[in-house]
Amino acid sequence: MDLRIFTEPQQGASYDTLLAVAKATEELGFDAFFRSDHYLTMGGDGLPGPTDAWITLAGLARETRRIKLGTLMTAGTFRLPGVLAIQVAQVDQMSGGRVEFGLGAGWYEAEHTAYGIPFPKEKFGRLEEQLAVITGLWGTPAGQTFDFDGKFYQLKDSPALAKPAQSSLPVIIGGMGAKRTPELTARYAAEFNVPFASIEDSGQQFERVREALRSAGRAADDIVLSNALVVAVGKDDAEVGRRAAAIGREVDELKANGLAGSPAEVVDKIGRYAELGATRFYLQVLDLEDLDHLELISSQVQSQLG
Repeated sequence: MDLRIFTEPQQGASYDTLLAVAKATEELGFDAFFRSDHYLTMGGDGLPGPTDAWITLAGLARETRRIKLGTLMTAGTFRLPGVLAIQVAQVDQMSGGRVEFGLGAGWYEAEHTAYGIPFPKEKFGRLEEQLAVITGLWGTPAGQTFDFDGKFYQLKDSPALAKPAQSSLPVIIGGMGAKRTPELTARYAAEFNVPFASIEDSGQQFERVREALRSAGRAADDIVLSNALVVAVGKDDAEVGRRAAAIGREVDELKANGLAGSPAEVVDKIGRYAELGATRFYLQVLDLEDLDHLELISSQVQSQLG
């Protein structure tokens, strides 16, 4: 069972804060440090301001040694696919082959308006072409060129450089789309992630992905299934309440919609998701100053999961 720490830096975090969390992630035995890809807060003042996902991960690539690094999800609306392929490949090289690449269509129109980023109407079609371009560039043998003639993107005689350190850099796709998302997953992904969904909804979406895999000629278990869930663990009710209050949430709501409560309660709920096939959990940690929270999860939750 992989437990990964997942952060939302747009809510207010400097690079130094993210570095401290990443180092704690590594020292405490978690599998990976992931972050969102947003430029605008979704509540609060967002101070000291946004950090760029791939610049952050490039820095962390040089300051960590073991943990995987990645995004849930890189916004497809932010970057051209050829440029993004170079960025991700370079960070993978800088990390010695520890990057995992989550890519989504992008959705938060307000941040596009705030920073002058075009917000296209047709996002899913662009996402399909972005995945084709990025994986095509990475997969083109050295010395050959890559061409692509799509509706949204055209590449001609690309040298298809740089290459990632990994021969097959894992692609993560996620979401709750009933048809196109599972089909895209079956074509490109090594992992499928369900974000912030109930056990019942997760099970339904996992089954859609398995069916899409079978239809594409892949084994139904030929993919990592994962969940992303907000986390608030405490040694007692008072500590759980304090951690919930620190992120502006109610304990009962967190217990219903996330991983909250005592270590035993959280281990039990993870087990219920695992019964559906999930083998990886992204623990959304919203209070990035509370490193004691990570230590408790490591010692009292992760230690029970094996």
